[in-house]
Amino acid sequence: MMWQWHPSPSAVTVAAARCFFTSSTTTLKPYCFSSSANSTLLCNLVSVSPPQVPMSTIDEADVGILCYISKTPGFRGILKQRYADFIVNEVDTEGNVVHLTSLDAPAQEVVEETETMKSDQVTKESYESEIQAFRLLAGESDGDLLEGLINQVNSGSEDGMSPIVLSPDTDKAHRTAVHNFFKEKLKFLVTDTVDGPDASSKCIRVRLNSGGGGNNSGRSSRKRKERGDKAFDSRGSKSWPDHVGKFLRFHLYKENKDTQEAIGLLGKMLGIKPRAFGFSGTKDKRAITTQRVTVFKQQATRVAALNDRLIGIKVGDFCYVNEELLLGQLSGNRFTITLRGVVADCEETIKASAESLGLHGFINYFGLQRFGSGSVATHLVGAALLRGEWKTAVSLILDPREGDILLPFSQNLSIQRDAVRMVREYYKESNDIDGTLRQLPRYMVAERAILQCLKKAPGNYSQAMKAIPRTLRMMYVHSYQSYLWNHAASLRFQKYGRQVVVGDLVYPIDDVTEKETIVAATSECTVEPEEIDNCSYLDEASAIELPEKKNLRAKVVTAEDIIAGKYAIDDIILPMPGSRTIFPANDISDVYHDSAKKDGVNLTESVHNVKEFSIASMTGSYRQVFHKPRDFEWQLLKYTDANAPLAETDMDRIGMDKAKCPNEVKEEDIEVHLVEANSGEGEEPVETEEEAPGDLDTQETQLALKLSFTLPASCYATMAIRELLKTSTSVAFHKTLN
Repeated sequence: MMWQWHPSPSAVTVAAARCFFTSSTTTLKPYCFSSSANSTLLCNLVSVSPPQVPMSTIDEADVGILCYISKTPGFRGILKQRYADFIVNEVDTEGNVVHLTSLDAPAQEVVEETETMKSDQVTKESYESEIQAFRLLAGESDGDLLEGLINQVNSGSEDGMSPIVLSPDTDKAHRTAVHNFFKEKLKFLVTDTVDGPDASSKCIRVRLNSGGGGNNSGRSSRKRKERGDKAFDSRGSKSWPDHVGKFLRFHLYKENKDTQEAIGLLGKMLGIKPRAFGFSGTKDKRAITTQRVTVFKQQATRVAALNDRLIGIKVGDFCYVNEELLLGQLSGNRFTITLRGVVADCEETIKASAESLGLHGFINYFGLQRFGSGSVATHLVGAALLRGEWKTAVSLILDPREGDILLPFSQNLSIQRDAVRMVREYYKESNDIDGTLRQLPRYMVAERAILQCLKKAPGNYSQAMKAIPRTLRMMYVHSYQSYLWNHAASLRFQKYGRQVVVGDLVYPIDDVTEKETIVAATSECTVEPEEIDNCSYLDEASAIELPEKKNLRAKVVTAEDIIAGKYAIDDIILPMPGSRTIFPANDISDVYHDSAKKDGVNLTESVHNVKEFSIASMTGSYRQVFHKPRDFEWQLLKYTDANAPLAETDMDRIGMDKAKCPNEVKEEDIEVHLVEANSGEGEEPVETEEEAPGDLDTQETQLALKLSFTLPASCYATMAIRELLKTSTSVAFHKTLN
């Protein structure tokens, strides 16, 4: 039996007041309530959440994540108990949700037009004028040699074809004219110069172009021979029909792998470099995700053939396009998130919280992923860089820390954590760069880059920071901007709640273009900062940046605007500080300057001459303070097998996986709820933690809450879950719930 529950906004409040959370395993954090004119403040002031989360990780309060929009009580729910509980489908710039629907290559495959094939399609008579012109340039004897070579090419008997050697020539200018003749008129043939019969003469040798694009000699020739004369071009095949798009676009489906890891594997199997691929955003590792990818001049049949060899990765929905995908070219992501082990005093609590999330949304905080996964938050490194304290920044990155806990590709986290800690301690005690580099895991890109630079330039800490790949090093400064923004958003809500006040910032109501660019302008389209300490794959190919958005303007709300009702709470924006942004014209601006002053950071002037580590030299942007998930749906599910999937994936839909949606979840145990909400679109930052085991042996009936919604690329889905559960979103906390 399927049933629906659609409460009014007032019913949400009544239901929430009637039900109080209780749990035998977890206690909610205490909160304080205070009233503003039009909203109720829910602010997390104290953390009392047994079992205790290790102090070696960053707490939400440390980075300004303090408040909740609603006063509905939270409840217990485990986030990402299984990676299949977190499904992400990219949403393209046209608003289409990206799904993997077919693994087959297009019926009409591209035929690469090599120069040899072109010569096969042209008759001998086509070259009569060229042969005649060559006779006038080189003489009858050499003209006959060329005619014989072309006849052999046209006959198709290219195997064992020998080059021709033209008559000896002592005139260098004449030899140059002959070389140019072939380059201009007979491009399917290539020439080089060999010694003549005597010391004063040279001969021109002519042969069929095998596709190498030039004279293959020396080291390059040996490498090509070892590859079986196949081109090894990081940008794909050199010969491509003009009428076919040069980029193969496909949908990449992956399970429990991050985007760069998957692309690196595809590139290795295809024999091309990762930079030949384009994509619009990185996706979570600990999830099942589908996104668009482009690759330069590759056959769909060749890429599709990889499916038989790939594990946890599938590719499909191929088409040829003229433009590659660039970072930021998406409108957001569609999330399907399943919270397992849900415990509440009554189901009304869960329903009230879910309905409130759909109706009111959440505070658009930068999530914990923005600030790294170790005990040394990346915004602290960013503050040191903004102060010009290069040695301090280097020490924060290299020194031993308590929080080396979320390390990728580890079968035994405790062993790997201890190994990394020992390497850090070894360097701090010995200052032995070579010995440290030999022990340091390759995925620790920032640390390795710093040490390699210090080896060449001892004591040059500024240059050592610049040695880190640009995408990674800039995320330190970006995380400090995010830190300031989070604190400003919390103060804004604490003081004014969900009402528009004089001095707020908005986009002008008549500036449609500006409002539409907010997602791209604030999109987190670079690699997330937790990858700075935990990455095995990043290089400069990842450091693609979006072009600066021009004419981003913000308007200060006036008393007249409020009387006229021109702006709603969802229009409120706050700045990511930069040279082209303005601050709110009220006391919210003080939190930026006060927090920065406390950290010794100047937001208006640079104290050093390294522009990339100066907020005053950065453009800055704006970010919406409140967000409502779009197309929000939720379901309550009952299940007994903790291993069984509770959500259908793209591979399930195309029938490639025998385990469809769980057969123990019966139709009468499912209730579907649709909640009308305002627009949104979204991307969740990349995570790299190992899968939590969960309680796999229990056969008791348990409750799960499945949520589906769309957010902008700049939003964190974990912040929506935080608003729902009223608990920390840290990985460490949710591991304790298992």
